[in-house]
Amino acid sequence: MARRRLRSSTVVLGGVGVLAATLTACGSEPDERCVDPVTYEVLPEYECEDSDGDGRYYYGGRHTGGTVSGGSFDKSAVESGGFGSGSGSGGG
Repeated sequence: MARRRLRSSTVVLGGVGVLAATLTACGSEPDERCVDPVTYEVLPEYECEDSDGDGRYYYGGRHTGGTVSGGSFDKSAVESGGFGSGSGSGGG
């Protein structure tokens, strides 16, 4: 008689959990920072919240040494990402 190999339900359920976590992470909101649109320096939040403020929201990208890069001032340019996509176009 031939033996049947049964796949462990733990392995199957574990794989489904990892897939669900990955999909959830991809659908999350991009980072939002208040930034000077000329110098790309990170500003206090009130600079974007006040109508008199000098800042604009910058989405995604990296925050290094007080400035940002690799994201966009256009939130939809960063949200449209998914598996294998970059973090959006440069800020313009």
